[in-house]
Amino acid sequence: MKILYDHQVFTLQKFGGVSRYFYELMKHSAGLFEYDVSGIFSENEYLKPLQLYKEFPFKFNFRGKTRIVKIFNESNSIKKIKSNKYDIIHPTYYDPYLLKTLKDVPLIIDVHDMIFERMPEYFHKKDNTAAYKKDCFIKADIIISNSQKTKEDLLDIHHEIPEDKVSVIYRGEVFPVVTSQQAAIKQDYILFTGQRDRYKNFDRFIEAVAPLLIRYDLRLICTGQAFKKNEIAILNKNNINGRTISKFASESELQDIYAKARLFVFPSLYEGFGFPILEAFSSGCPVLLSNASCFPEIAEDAAAYFDPYSVEDMRQAIEKVLLDDSLQSVLVEKGYERVKYFSWEKTAKQTYDLYCKVLN
Repeated sequence: MKILYDHQVFTLQKFGGVSRYFYELMKHSAGLFEYDVSGIFSENEYLKPLQLYKEFPFKFNFRGKTRIVKIFNESNSIKKIKSNKYDIIHPTYYDPYLLKTLKDVPLIIDVHDMIFERMPEYFHKKDNTAAYKKDCFIKADIIISNSQKTKEDLLDIHHEIPEDKVSVIYRGEVFPVVTSQQAAIKQDYILFTGQRDRYKNFDRFIEAVAPLLIRYDLRLICTGQAFKKNEIAILNKNNINGRTISKFASESELQDIYAKARLFVFPSLYEGFGFPILEAFSSGCPVLLSNASCFPEIAEDAAAYFDPYSVEDMRQAIEKVLLDDSLQSVLVEKGYERVKYFSWEKTAKQTYDLYCKVLN
């Protein structure tokens, strides 16, 4: 059995949850199935150990570079799909170029979340992602959902899709579990990771956490891109610019940052799965989450929850965990137990079973 994964997410992302998922799927495929990946050029960090792509000849950025890379990679994809060497096509995103090329080869597609459909106000009116997704879902032989909540949202929005066409397969752990002794060395900061715009709810989070940083002499560390002007304005408005750090962290650095954080807070209004939850669990970090979307499904009772639309409720939940050492210990131990439920070996095996199902 040979699977073709296409280039899309590896062209779009240097790193991120979706490209991490496909990287782990390929990495754990040994003994289950063979795979190939279309495309020629990529800067994706996860794929470097697999040596599947070349670096673009010009390393510096210039206007039109992304478009040129996409043209090369898409052309290579079309060529490979037309070669009829593959038993299943498993695209990594929703570009419709693929649907025009496919003939009789089975198609498996993932639904990572339904954010474009649930919260269209956070995206440009000309964004066609939701329409492209729908076309892929209808064409696919099987749809893989990363959580039960994402499946429910998909079926609620697209009544034309039969329920038995959608299978839930959870993603795997991200970091190796650290020891309790390593995680016990806490420092004076609260942690926020990843993107901060749109539905990530960063503005409300800052309003909620700012008085606590001042009251208890704490810092806020945000991993990811440097602060934008509007974010700096929010920090200044809440008088915590001097207490807040933006840091781009490598994967090895990130686990250490989790392990030493007093708390990890994930205030997002919507997620399809939520890798940072597993990152924090593995690192021995107490977790506070929105009581929204898939979070209660993924974390169960291993996290504390708050209303993401209420600044006051968020602040009270953070303060409660911050001041209760025994509650922190309980959350850490429950996090260690909960993360055992997720593994990439299980993800790869369940995906292989679906491949067999569609071929039979």
